[in-house]
Amino acid sequence: MLGTRAELIEKIRLGEDSFLELEEVKFAGGKLRGPAQEDLADELAAFANSAGGVLLLGVEDRAREVLGIPLEHLDAVEARVRQACEDSVKPPLAPVIERMTLPDSAGAEQPVLRVEVARSLFVHQSQGGYFHRVGSSKRPMPPDHLARLFQQRSQSRLIRFDETPVSRATLTDLDEVLWRRFAPAQSADAPEVLLGKLAMAAQDEQDIWRPTVAGLLMASREPHRYLPGALIQAVAYAGTTVVPEGELVYQRDAQDITGPLDEQVRMACAFVRKNMQVAAFKRADGGRVDMPQYDMTAVFEAVVNAVAHRDYSMAGAKVRLRLFADRLELYSPGMLPNTMTPESLPFRQAARNEALTSLLARCPVGDDELALYRSHLMDKRGEGVSIILARSEALSGKRPEYQMNDDSELVLTIYAARTEQEA
Repeated sequence: MLGTRAELIEKIRLGEDSFLELEEVKFAGGKLRGPAQEDLADELAAFANSAGGVLLLGVEDRAREVLGIPLEHLDAVEARVRQACEDSVKPPLAPVIERMTLPDSAGAEQPVLRVEVARSLFVHQSQGGYFHRVGSSKRPMPPDHLARLFQQRSQSRLIRFDETPVSRATLTDLDEVLWRRFAPAQSADAPEVLLGKLAMAAQDEQDIWRPTVAGLLMASREPHRYLPGALIQAVAYAGTTVVPEGELVYQRDAQDITGPLDEQVRMACAFVRKNMQVAAFKRADGGRVDMPQYDMTAVFEAVVNAVAHRDYSMAGAKVRLRLFADRLELYSPGMLPNTMTPESLPFRQAARNEALTSLLARCPVGDDELALYRSHLMDKRGEGVSIILARSEALSGKRPEYQMNDDSELVLTIYAARTEQEA
């Protein structure tokens, strides 16, 4: 939406409408004075409650003139936008924020911020209340309109989120090499029809074919471009806490793992292999036995479960893998479905993302060591949690623990086996 310079320049010339808001950025004494965080929250929530739109910061509305934002203040302006979305909107928003330049009246290029908000599946409240976009301005929603919107968007969420089309994406965002691996070898269907049968594409409200959430997660090289948070944030710490006391270098390694989900799983397992300790012991016969801190089959199962069953509708929330000296922690966004509890996980099975799990079940493991254990990423038998618990406890002597964090994140802790280096 209004993604190119030419489109933005033309829209600025025409002025604000249902899809464009222009905001001048003001400073006083070198400090950011406007727009206020609460005003930004109202405007962005109004877009999310309507059909989506673009907020362009650094452009004066009345004269429709590009004024720009001083380069040294771009970070502060972006931070205010993020804070507005995260702290002043419920549920939070995760817009696409882009730094770019546009020509002013003299033709000089000026830095601006383009903030794009998609139409949401939820109804968002900002500090001013519930707003929607009417023409070129935001308006409070009348009670009857608000009631209808809650009903409509609740119904839309009955469709599984992983099968919903992503409004800003096009079929060209799907890598044909990646999606063809799921398609029958011989098919006379047009690509969009074939993608539709795979639940990797669907028609939106204007009957335009768009990639679905599952399609982007499995067939895009950069799914996080359209699904903020569709990545694994992996960090290896030096000690047993986030900032070990007395440690100057508290992170040994860190990586944002992106790409299609099957690649994310492989890279996350490689990250754990690289950063965990492996002890060497001598056997009585003089041979050597290696003792890793973690059972990689259990780690593999845990990562697959995290990416397959997390809630992708929680914009911006990401899977987090944290490796400490004595444990591995894996955070997966979303509440447990269907009245499940952490205690019932080994005994019950529920799929939040059926299209996604179906595609993952057709993905080869692609890792020589793990392929000895299973040929494909998922087997759909629901045995993953039991395997994680049993194999990890057999190695470390301590049973892994599941718990909920603020009713919005499932946390798995796998304890490391005690290791002593070979003498």
